[in-house]
Amino acid sequence: MLLSDVAAELNVTDSQVYHMVRSGELPAIKIGGRGQWRVERAKLEEYIQRKYTETAKWVQTNPLVD
Repeated sequence: MLLSDVAAELNVTDSQVYHMVRSGELPAIKIGGRGQWRVERAKLEEYIQRKYTETAKWVQTNPLVD
């Protein structure tokens, strides 16, 4: 997937996805003479699942208090 496709899927900006890729948070490959980034659909799904798990743990340790 193009980084712009990933951005649309996650409803974030292209630059946010680029930062996630460059920081290593989201696995990607660089291809072609111009070094265009691509993210495999399976890697994106793994990333999303990891974020659900991280969020669930965060919610458990940070309860909403009135």
